[in-house]
Amino acid sequence: MSTCTSSIKVRTPRRIKRQKSILVIAARTAAPRPWPITTAPARWHALYLQDFVAEFAARNSDIVIAFASINPHRGKAAVDEARRLVSSGAVRGLKLHPPLQEFFPNDRIAYPLYEVFAEARLPVLFHTGHSGIGTGMPGGGGVRLKYANPMPIDDVAVDFPGMPIILAHPSFPWQEEAISICLHKPEVYIDLSGWSPKYFPPVLVQYANTLLKHKVLFGSDYPLITPDRWLADFREIGIREEVRPLILKENAVKLFGLAALT
Repeated sequence: MSTCTSSIKVRTPRRIKRQKSILVIAARTAAPRPWPITTAPARWHALYLQDFVAEFAARNSDIVIAFASINPHRGKAAVDEARRLVSSGAVRGLKLHPPLQEFFPNDRIAYPLYEVFAEARLPVLFHTGHSGIGTGMPGGGGVRLKYANPMPIDDVAVDFPGMPIILAHPSFPWQEEAISICLHKPEVYIDLSGWSPKYFPPVLVQYANTLLKHKVLFGSDYPLITPDRWLADFREIGIREEVRPLILKENAVKLFGLAALT
């Protein structure tokens, strides 16, 4: 599985197929201020991107899974949009980026949105840890990293125990917090996208090899990191041979219910 959340600039299906990967894609519909999140043009832009992603996935259903990306600050409009996308079968999950959308995951503002996906038993994926967006820019581009601490997601896992949750990326500098949540809550997973495996902290490799071997998911953050490059680096770290198939495919097959397609 590869993930792509870097706006709607996606590669062609032929190129994705050459990567021999499943692409999970979500439109990026949130941005740091001063870009608007509530004006009519912004809502139209968001709706267009959601439908574009859904249509792209429908045309390439053998390799693409669509996730919605909805800003919880939009309130009822966000919930209505989520219900439309879920009820139509257009999306298979929700991607949230708390640092860009400027909310803590356990803020009750987001709970009506979670309820839509929890009812459908579809996964919600949260960006966690350091953000490449804004890195090196004055003031980090306005991105506040405090929103990327995974610990508030523990509350979400408690309040929505049947909803699958994915902690996107190695959660630097809160890796041990992410491991603890994943170990403690049965519906919480960790994906490995966004970082080359050669930068994984040893504690992540240790738990991926052992207690969390059924709860860790491959992800590259394509096109920023291609699956080929990620896999080449993955071969160089100490993941056990019997664990590699779990991380690279089998855990995702189970989570996304893809067994009938394999």
